[in-house]
Amino acid sequence: MSEDEIRKKWEVTPMLKPRIEKVVVNLCVGKSGEPLEKASKVLQELTGQTPSKRKAQKTIRDFGIRAGEPISCITTLRKQKAIEFLHKVLPVIDKKLSKNCFDKHGNFAFGIKEHIEIQGVKYDPDIGIFGMDVCVSMARPGYRVKDRRKSKAKVGSKHVLTPEESMVFVKDALGAEIV
Repeated sequence: MSEDEIRKKWEVTPMLKPRIEKVVVNLCVGKSGEPLEKASKVLQELTGQTPSKRKAQKTIRDFGIRAGEPISCITTLRKQKAIEFLHKVLPVIDKKLSKNCFDKHGNFAFGIKEHIEIQGVKYDPDIGIFGMDVCVSMARPGYRVKDRRKSKAKVGSKHVLTPEESMVFVKDALGAEIV
């Protein structure tokens, strides 16, 4: 299906137009203590939300990681905050996303090597430089039926989001280029 056909389908049936459900920003340090606190501070400055810490699942002796030790921080952004964050972060990767970034459900993810490349962020030698993963979950209106507690139902095959539709939405809404 071509991009124009997809857009026409959205105009006729607005419930088929996808939306950004959430944006998850993960900043993994690999150590607990002071480096994790600095990373948490950076993530809070970027997103405006208090990040939650995530613990290591298993012990890896080569990296000096013990099971249960906090090694990363994560923040989930929804609605307008998510869109604003994406507009701030996409210029770092030149607003270019690979087709390989998209999964079969239309979700996509990309990484940022240095947080200081984000516009408005200045380098602080006390904090250092961190990289992060940005994961974007896409959905259509009506997807709630599969997650709700009462009267769960399956999403019909015609209502499932495809990667092509997600790519068209990202081009239109965020101005990104798909390579």
